[in-house]
Amino acid sequence: MFTAFEDLDTLLNDLIGSVRAILGDTFVGAYLQGSFALGAADLLSDCDFIIATTVPPGGTAEAQLRRLHDEIPTRPGHWPKDMEGSYADITSLRNADGLGTPWLFSNHGSRDLVWDTHCNTLHTRWILRHHGITLAGPPIADLIDAVDPEAMRASMRAALPEVMAGLRTWARFDMAWTQRYTVTEYCRVLYTLRTGKIASKRRALEWASEHLDPHWRPLLAQVIEDRALGWVPAEPPRPGSLDATYAFAAYAESFAG
Repeated sequence: MFTAFEDLDTLLNDLIGSVRAILGDTFVGAYLQGSFALGAADLLSDCDFIIATTVPPGGTAEAQLRRLHDEIPTRPGHWPKDMEGSYADITSLRNADGLGTPWLFSNHGSRDLVWDTHCNTLHTRWILRHHGITLAGPPIADLIDAVDPEAMRASMRAALPEVMAGLRTWARFDMAWTQRYTVTEYCRVLYTLRTGKIASKRRALEWASEHLDPHWRPLLAQVIEDRALGWVPAEPPRPGSLDATYAFAAYAESFAG
């Protein structure tokens, strides 16, 4: 058993078998990161994976992977539409020298693979190194060097002023989900800025409630309570919660200095 969900384990076993057959000798291993690795996954979580390879997939292998990931989201059940991950060559995966290298990426619910740096972050490496779940292959810690906590802090310090601008490129702020996600994202950035580590969404919110100005506790409690509502596009933010979120964002960004 890899996870607490039998149907997800079945899907992961099938994915590993299919990918092994496609990649052949270039397959190194398969791993879980994200919420599952951090021990905080539930039915609202994505299943974040990394497939390690000796070289980036290309040619026939890339074409076959594209067909596989085009088909997976069409399967019945919950998890086929909640898979997200990348095919990372072990050279660029090893350490921060590989940042900026695009990996073949499957976005949440998408049927297309794209070359993207979405998973190629210090954040992903830290989770894999400390908490990654090995599905197949060698222990993931053997493939990734230790991540410098100061490098983690520096990356969050640089990211903090851009959080809201980044969200506005893809998220709708007339949705309750976006209000909750925004507060959570700032909490996760602040947690890493303070500790040099990564926390799950809920743990970051709890940490913020414990360590930030008590003025924000009602907002943080609302986000924790409402997370169970999930993605409902027609649901507007609670009255006043969006203004509170914008104020919290300004407060959080003041820590960038």
